[in-house]
Amino acid sequence: MSAAPRKEIPLSILVVDDEPIVVQSLGDWFRQDGHQVDTAQSAKEALRLVAERSYDIALIDLKMPGMDGIELQERLARERPELTIIVMTAYASVDTAVRALKAGAYDYITKPFDPEELSHLVRRAGEHRSLRSENLKLKEQLSSVSGAMPIVGTSRAIAHVQEMIEAVAATDATVMIRGESGTGKELVARAIHARSARCFGPLVVVNCGALPEGVLESELFGHEKGSFTGAQSRHKGKFELADGGTIFLDEIGTITPRVQVELLRVLEDKAVTRVGGTAPVRSDFRVVAASNMDLETAAHDGTFREDLYWRLNVLTLELPPLRERPEDIPVLAEHFLDRFAHSMNRRPMRLSAAALDVLRSYAWPGNVRELQNAIERAVVLGTPPTVEPKDLPVRLSGLPARPGPMSLEEMEKGHIRQVLEGCNWNISQAAKLLDVDRGTLYNKMRRFSFERALAPGG
Repeated sequence: MSAAPRKEIPLSILVVDDEPIVVQSLGDWFRQDGHQVDTAQSAKEALRLVAERSYDIALIDLKMPGMDGIELQERLARERPELTIIVMTAYASVDTAVRALKAGAYDYITKPFDPEELSHLVRRAGEHRSLRSENLKLKEQLSSVSGAMPIVGTSRAIAHVQEMIEAVAATDATVMIRGESGTGKELVARAIHARSARCFGPLVVVNCGALPEGVLESELFGHEKGSFTGAQSRHKGKFELADGGTIFLDEIGTITPRVQVELLRVLEDKAVTRVGGTAPVRSDFRVVAASNMDLETAAHDGTFREDLYWRLNVLTLELPPLRERPEDIPVLAEHFLDRFAHSMNRRPMRLSAAALDVLRSYAWPGNVRELQNAIERAVVLGTPPTVEPKDLPVRLSGLPARPGPMSLEEMEKGHIRQVLEGCNWNISQAAKLLDVDRGTLYNKMRRFSFERALAPGG
């Protein structure tokens, strides 16, 4: 199996197969990928090696003399629960695959192997292992902070949000988080997950508005090898990866009718059929969704499936816009000042009275996200120990103190245009300042008919 050198994250791999040619070929292939590889030709030898050293991944043949692969897998799962197991079989059948997956295998692959598919599978298994490790570390950090709330604010509105987070986290029901852009919907989703019984499982985040239909379908539900052009290997979807944990579907209102149908089926069956596949794969996940759209009206108008809306809207959590809780502006600003000064290794900074007046008088159409960006800019441009009005974005003093007769949509349109003009209509730069992806910004520009921004090459 000769190939050009490939760049991989180094892993420690154990290959277990009773065929010498298989263990030699796989060992050579994985070493070319830069991994450390040991091989064993029996379950007994594999158990001895595992007792002596730690491995990231074990590839186990299902059919071996003496102790077979399933029994070895069950032993390893008890003795080395952190080990990621991939099973190999020349007997491609749903029964053997399902049996192995039920016993805790990460995935399976059939003989004869496609080397590229095998490398891709091991790479994904390594990424999954890293994600699981990061989640465990995060949970340990959260557990070490006694009752610390990641939601900042002292207003009655935020106190109510905190109470709702505790209430919904105690259940396993689907949650819909509603609020304007920038109000902190993902932050709340993470808090719900961290306080739930699923906190030691994965939290998988999907921005539905950032992906076109075909890509989103593959990302959510996975795909089989050869199911479409470019599908060179089997790919697990986000719902499968969220098994035992939570999947957060942001901007859920942007998904197309076809994806809505598939999503409804997955929510009802708690099983996923990969694109190009026929066998459903069960997954134990909890759904938290978020939208800044009025989905109830969309469901009534027929632009969003009503049955899907009610399936998602079991528990609802409303996030108030920043303009409705002005008493939180100083608290949030000081919080961001401390955080950015620390991360940039700068001296501690505080807001001058004049700068605080500017922050309080602004309407904040971009909500907490916009405030965060404004403070980050002030830390970069300001001179310690005080942030002055000149360190804040010009737009903060250029808009009226209150929305007045302007609608929220008019405010958003004006704010986006102002940022675009300030960036000389550079879409990438404007998207970064607005803290949205380019696709979301393009959608808003089409909605507001910004002709210059939509011109070719814009």
